[in-house]
Amino acid sequence: MDSLLLQRRNDAVATNPPNATFALTENGSSWLWAVFCVMALSCIIIAALSLFKPMGYRIFYLLNVAILATASVSYFSLASDLGLTPVTVEFRGPGTRQIAYVRYIDWFVTTPLLLTELLLTAGLPTNIIISTIFADLVMIITGLAGALVVSRYKWGYYTMGCVAMLWVFWNVFTGIKVSGNIGPDVRKSYTLLAVWLMIIWLNYPICWGLAEGGNRITVVGEMVYYGVLDLLAKPVFAAISLAVHSKIELSRLGLNNEPRMGQIALTNGNTVVEKRHGQRGIEGGAGVDDYGAPAGAGTGHVQQGAANV
Repeated sequence: MDSLLLQRRNDAVATNPPNATFALTENGSSWLWAVFCVMALSCIIIAALSLFKPMGYRIFYLLNVAILATASVSYFSLASDLGLTPVTVEFRGPGTRQIAYVRYIDWFVTTPLLLTELLLTAGLPTNIIISTIFADLVMIITGLAGALVVSRYKWGYYTMGCVAMLWVFWNVFTGIKVSGNIGPDVRKSYTLLAVWLMIIWLNYPICWGLAEGGNRITVVGEMVYYGVLDLLAKPVFAAISLAVHSKIELSRLGLNNEPRMGQIALTNGNTVVEKRHGQRGIEGGAGVDDYGAPAGAGTGHVQQGAANV
């Protein structure tokens, strides 16, 4: 029995040995495997739950599935001691430290999706959403650049990243006022999500300063710190977000596209057939189909477009 247990031990670090002075250990890898399991399981559960929702109501489910799927790949790589590269440390040297560049790839994909999920709840205009996502991407890119720079110039990138984060925060908290135009319940829900996510995000530059920047904590300590933050910002946030959005009619946010699902356009050459399911229209008036879309004047029978010969 003991030999069987030994065979099942985590051997990721032995299989993919680290190449830095300050590096991941077996215990750190085991922690990352645990985070990977939570991310992957959460992704599967939310994907399964989305199947019970109509197509037009799955947007927040699909956003979270994409976020958690990306995070799962990232943590699989980290737990396997892959996606890390040695960089000479500025403090507590001489030596090199493993920098997890795969984490920044994860954030480059997932943080814009998290912001999209959040800002859609406030009904913010598209230009604000785009500018917020741009600032977020600047924040991630400067964080990676600073982590890879050996000299003290890394702190210049760190400062630029913090400025970009302030812009993100400004737009996010602007959404609190805007969401009130939809209704007090939406404002309350948005405020909960915004405060939760932004408090968590405030900890990321702190961890960066202690880990990639200042080399004050070990690589394992870094993995634990970031891992806890990612768990709170992704699966836990997803659970809160889905619970909140289940109480809000998506049409109030301008997100319900279910009426369009009732109109199926079939194109074959020059012939277009438009199928409408629904109620018969009142003679001389417009009918309404099963999805709430106008069915045209007269009856709501299947209408066929004339073929262009």
